[in-house]
Formats: sequence, C-alpha cells, structure tokens
Amino acid sequence: MGVKFRRQHPIGPYVLDFYCYELRLAVELDGYRHNAPAGRESDERRTATLAARGIQVLRFTNLQVL
Repeated sequence: MGVKFRRQHPIGPYVLDFYCYELRLAVELDGYRHNAPAGRESDERRTATLAARGIQVLRFTNLQVL
C-alpha cells in the first residue's frame, strides 16, 4: 500500500510501538502486564486519548505476533 510505519513514535505522553502517519493508525504490542486490571485500565485511557486525536489503535498480544 506504500505506507510507512514509524517505530517507537512519541505522541503526547505516549510512545507508540508502531505508528503510520498517513493512516493515523497505531499498532500496539501488549505483553502480559496488559492482562492485569491496572494494565487494561491504562490501555483504555491511552486508546481514548489517542482516539481524541483522531488515531485508531490496533492491539495485538506478543503471543499473536510471535
């Protein structure tokens, strides 16, 4: 598709695992800590903050990627 992703891209208070400026798309890879209640709550806040900036977030577990 000819789009580029930036790795470890800072946006506001966050550093996104992968970010595509052209698509306004963040791809996040989540380790085991994201399964804990505090991790899920943090992810929800992060996703909401990014959505307010017009950025869509796709999440995958590390196991899915491996």
